[in-house]
Amino acid sequence: MSETPTPSGHSDALYDQAAQTALSRIEARIDQWLEDDVIDIDSARSGGMITLTLPNRTQLIINTQPPLHELWLAARSGGYHFRFAGAPDGEGRWPDTRTGEDFFAALSRCASEQAGKPLQF
Repeated sequence: MSETPTPSGHSDALYDQAAQTALSRIEARIDQWLEDDVIDIDSARSGGMITLTLPNRTQLIINTQPPLHELWLAARSGGYHFRFAGAPDGEGRWPDTRTGEDFFAALSRCASEQAGKPLQF
């Protein structure tokens, strides 16, 4: 019996692992910025969703979309979808489904725009 094809072509288990790793990376970066007094961003995680509230009260929302094998980013500049494209480095690659932009590059760009200062995830 063969496995059911997934949107990304990768197993659900691999997607789940990569998605959790991505969310953990975001949380670790926020914690580091707080510790280094770079910026005070409030991070709230509920299951597969993280809400980041910046000092100016704007928000970035990142959530997992397991049926689609995607991460979604909601920012002031718009909504973005990033499809899982494998995990050659153990962390996962997440290109934008429209532009191909990397998830962490887009998150950094959106966070920098909303914070008014350069932030690199």
